[in-house]
Amino acid sequence: GGRPIYKVVTDRWQKWTELEVNEGTLRDLAAHCAEFLVHGVDVEGLQSGIEEPLVELLAASPVPVTYAGGVRSLEDMERIR
Repeated sequence: GGRPIYKVVTDRWQKWTELEVNEGTLRDLAAHCAEFLVHGVDVEGLQSGIEEPLVELLAASPVPVTYAGGVRSLEDMERIR
């Protein structure tokens, strides 16, 4: 399989949208944002590891990104950096 597809979720992670998180979306939204706060909702609170493909995708953001979700160790924190 290819890279996972990530969608924007709103309203306290209750409302899934059709808006895909990709390099184009990050670029388009960056024109209206100073930074992004992104939660890996599938792993949030589980301490089971980060969503590495999502973190790699976020590295392409033209504005700063804070990522949250799944961190289980300082090693995960270093990967995010």
